[in-house]
This record gives sequence, C-alpha cells and structure tokens, in this order.
Amino acid sequence: MILDPRAAARLEALARIVTREVKHLQATDRRLFAEPFTIERARQIAEDETLSERVDAFVSRFGRLQDTIGDKLLPAYLAAHGERVATFIENLDRAERLGLIDDAQAWFDMRKLRNQMVHEYIEDPAVLASALQAGHDFVPALVAAATRLTQS
Repeated sequence: MILDPRAAARLEALARIVTREVKHLQATDRRLFAEPFTIERARQIAEDETLSERVDAFVSRFGRLQDTIGDKLLPAYLAAHGERVATFIENLDRAERLGLIDDAQAWFDMRKLRNQMVHEYIEDPAVLASALQAGHDFVPALVAAATRLTQS
C-alpha cells in the first residue's frame, strides 16, 4: 500500500520515538526487575534513592510508551492504512483483529494499571509490588505491539 507522504512521515517520526521509548523501558525494566520485586523491596523505596528513581523511571516509561502507542501511533497507523479511527477501546479491538496486538482486553487492563501507577501514589507496599510486577509482565506485550506497528 502506498501511503500519503504526510501520513508516512508521521508514522516514521512516531516509529523513531517508539523505538527509543522501547529501548529505555527495556533498560529500566532489566535494572528494576534484576531481582524479584517483593513487598520488602517496596518497603525499601523510602530509604533507597536508587530504587525509588528506578521505580519512578519504570512507571514513567511504561506509561509514556503505552500512551505513545495507544494514543498516537495506533491511530496514525490505522488512519494511514485506511481504517477508521475511533475510541481507544475500538482502536484496540481493530488492532487485535488486524493482528497488531494480541489481546485488546489485556491492553485495556494495562491502561487501567498505567492510570493506577501514574495517577495514584500507592502507599501499600503489597499493592505497589503487585502493580509493578503486573507492569513488568506487560512489557513484552508493549514491545511486541511496538515492533508490529513500526515494522509494518
């Protein structure tokens, strides 16, 4: 399919951004989860500046990549390929049908998790450890979607 030059330029720019965001998220993910993120580690955040910064970096990079893919790259991709751009969940459903993402519901759950991590300061160490672990578990899905959208 031959894309409109402006649409192609937009997709190329977003692909560069997403590629960089993937690289940064993966690096932070490797450092933060080099050892299991337990409730005890969550309790250490207040005293361990390095750990605190890694958690902040992970949450920020996780949310940023998800936003860039879901709110910018996916709609631009759909529009450039003649698909109707709609609401976030409708775009996810269409992306799943096109094989760009594996599971629209998982992405919707990932968005709720992102909102929880970004907008609510989690004080309970057990909830924080669980949320961070869930985010870590979603990283491969984010990377896979980024790869599909930037290479097709």
